Amino acid sequence: MASFADGGGNNVIVEGEAKGLNPALVVLLVVVGVLLLFFIGNYALYMYAQKVVPPKKKKPVSRKKMKRERLKHGVSAPGE
Repeated sequence: MASFADGGGNNVIVEGEAKGLNPALVVLLVVVGVLLLFFIGNYALYMYAQKVVPPKKKKPVSRKKMKRERLKHGVSAPGE
């Protein structure tokens, strides 16, 4: 900030260009960067898990449920 006296005795303030980045822009860039890093990291872990972790085993269906399903479809259970 530079000031000088003009002919009338009043001080005139002349402001130069603002130096540095806008604080709101810095906050926005940091937040966007963190979110981007989070989503990229999650995607990388997901892809890694797809290759490494074995598929989940299905629970065996009980005989009672199998019999009930067959009766619903009209197929008689063997031995009846």
